[in-house]
Amino acid sequence: MRFMMIVKATTDSEAGNLPSPELIEAMQKYNEELVKAGVLLAGDGLQPSSTGIRISYPEPGGKPKVIDGPFTEAKEMIAGYTLIDVQSREEAIEWALRMPDPHGFGQGEIELRQVFEPQDLTDDTELLAKEEALRKQVEEQKKA
Repeated sequence: MRFMMIVKATTDSEAGNLPSPELIEAMQKYNEELVKAGVLLAGDGLQPSSTGIRISYPEPGGKPKVIDGPFTEAKEMIAGYTLIDVQSREEAIEWALRMPDPHGFGQGEIELRQVFEPQDLTDDTELLAKEEALRKQVEEQKKA
């Protein structure tokens, strides 16, 4: 089961304030634990929304609308993520609880969301086979 730990933004992260050296060290230790356990798939911090772009679809069938950041409501923004592959929801919660306060100032908030697997979305064997082929192609491109 894959889960994404979504680190919510704060006013500090949206202002572009970088984490302290102590927090960077704590996160590196945490990531090392994830790697040793064999559950880490990916993880990164994101730049503030002032450097972001939002694409919305305001009308069905209409053209997309492109909006440059910054965006409002820092609590709704994402400052980073960690993607893990674990055996259960409980294991995902345990890993999320072990993550250091992502902002180091008592403002950290982590949202834990399970990732859809292809078979959760369809039982069409042809579509599932195509999805599997695409995933294999991506893995091969990573190796090249």
